[in-house]
Amino acid sequence: MVGARFQHFLKAILLMAFDLFFIKLHTTGDISKYINPKYENMSFVAIWIFTLLFLIQLFRIWENNRNEHAYCPPGCNHDHGDSASVPRKLVNYSIILFPLVTGFALSPSVLDASIAANKGTVLPQSNSNSYEEELMEYEFGYDEEVIDNDNFLSDKEYDDKMKKLEQSELIEMKEDIFASYYEAISDSPVNFQGKKIKVQGFVYKEKGMRGNQLVLSRFLITHCIADASIIGLMAELEKANEYPEDTWLEMEGTLDVMIYNGVEIPVIKAVNWKVIEEPTSPYIYPVLTKIL
Repeated sequence: MVGARFQHFLKAILLMAFDLFFIKLHTTGDISKYINPKYENMSFVAIWIFTLLFLIQLFRIWENNRNEHAYCPPGCNHDHGDSASVPRKLVNYSIILFPLVTGFALSPSVLDASIAANKGTVLPQSNSNSYEEELMEYEFGYDEEVIDNDNFLSDKEYDDKMKKLEQSELIEMKEDIFASYYEAISDSPVNFQGKKIKVQGFVYKEKGMRGNQLVLSRFLITHCIADASIIGLMAELEKANEYPEDTWLEMEGTLDVMIYNGVEIPVIKAVNWKVIEEPTSPYIYPVLTKIL
């Protein structure tokens, strides 16, 4: 009886720990470093589920199990599944404890240039349209889904911002529309040649780049960190080689066109730039539109 109650108590502690971990992620804002904000409601549901399971487990600790053995004759072997070997229990609990220990002990790190290098080239490649297809899917695949997400735009808001991209002489790459602007500029760089642009991003460099070249990059999160992809714009500026990778820059310049790896790509001819602190929310997300 004591052993069974102890196991129920331990399970209750684990459920409470998971509950507190999710609450911690939301109160600190670190949840956005793991998942796309449009899924935050699902993590709130998880908090309520863990709370409910915790309360159920508390009840199981104190429930009276004696009646379950009242009609067990001498010599019967009534096993409730609490008699697993100690090594097996240690393995089972270690698997559950590992994400809790690492989650509470280690702060989430932001994706950086080293991750970008592992994911391959940042700039567009010939015969490559996987990014465009993916972005189209997430821009138009959720028109009627109502989710609490700062990056949700109505159809009118989205159309207005895209018209502004075409008509304005200064393109401001703000987080809420960054992915869509990037797609449009990369898809037809000639159409934006000569326009001024203002953008923030971290420095990434590919092999073969000249000393005055770097890529101003951002990580695009579709669902969660595991599916992060990196996008960026080539920039040319004096002493670009003096800025190490992962340095965050705010840059203003003029868009031009160049050939890179056999592909026509946009390039920023930088005029003004400065080093900035890493933004509180360093990631960007696909635009999701909805009908109001």
